[in-house]
Amino acid sequence: MNQTLPVDTAVDRNDAWLIAHTRLMANSFQSLTGKALVDCAYPDPVTALDTATAIIVSHGTQADPIFNYANQQALRLFEMDWETFTRLPSRYSAEAPERSERERLLREVSEQGFIQNYTGVRIAASGRRFYIRNAIVWNLLDDKGAYHGQAATFSDWEYL
Repeated sequence: MNQTLPVDTAVDRNDAWLIAHTRLMANSFQSLTGKALVDCAYPDPVTALDTATAIIVSHGTQADPIFNYANQQALRLFEMDWETFTRLPSRYSAEAPERSERERLLREVSEQGFIQNYTGVRIAASGRRFYIRNAIVWNLLDDKGAYHGQAATFSDWEYL
């Protein structure tokens, strides 16, 4: 669909964790794929990722990973605010029949570092389903190789 959803500014761009996490996402993506996560003129990663037209999300390292980041486009697509989204186990972004495929995908990313061209059905808070295409999912690794979770980005989606 590649549409730009309305964006507002609900993120505290001065939050130390958020600054470090957006740098981690951008640096991990660059290191693993050889590409920039976002192409824009913003000098700071918080604004660059938050205002990107692509959907960008991440989850942590819990046994049942919880989302810990969503840019404004993702919040709009998933129909949630920051507080709700960042308390959601990431498995709930997929309907029950899709969850086993999602688990297989996450294991593959863990083993390979990243995957490209992922497709799947996801669900917004309202129950509205959407199909994502060509998603890139990658491990979040710091400069010492420590694992901090996984992230995903995509721009190609359509409502079902």
